[in-house]
Amino acid sequence: MTDRVPFRATDAGAAYLGMRLPVAVLLDNVRSMYNTGAFFRTADGAGIERLILTGITPPPSQSGVRKTALGAEETVQWETAPDPLAAIRDLRDHVYEIAAVETSSRSVDLYDWQPHFPLCLIFGHEVDGIRPELLELCDTHVRIPMLGKKHSLNVATAAGVVLYELLRKYRSLVQNGG
Repeated sequence: MTDRVPFRATDAGAAYLGMRLPVAVLLDNVRSMYNTGAFFRTADGAGIERLILTGITPPPSQSGVRKTALGAEETVQWETAPDPLAAIRDLRDHVYEIAAVETSSRSVDLYDWQPHFPLCLIFGHEVDGIRPELLELCDTHVRIPMLGKKHSLNVATAAGVVLYELLRKYRSLVQNGG
């Protein structure tokens, strides 16, 4: 019989204590209140800096957003930006890498991508994707590997996949003194 130390729930989060993921997420024309609410929940869970709502993206004042966010709209810093191009330029001026989560001819695989923090992720319209004028401003296009017949995920689900992969990469960077 081996000596086993009992698992304590407090041990699970020890590697993340005090950590904040240096990521801003810009939502451009994410039309669904429920997807927007899900972004708030994921943003809270992953500990991102802030959400930036642009275009037709509904704010937390709409009941569907609050219903899905379950209070995360109170814990996540967020703002609206009337001009997403200006918001991106401002982030770039503050040395953010700008990354579109979009499948394009220049996309890199999420798992091969070596992000530079701080960074801003852009997610777009559920059907139409990210507007071309925003894609042009991006340093990087990132795609999630898709093995099935469908070539996309729900936008809020995609955010969960990308943000938690970034959290994994950032934790590794912090632990290795990078």
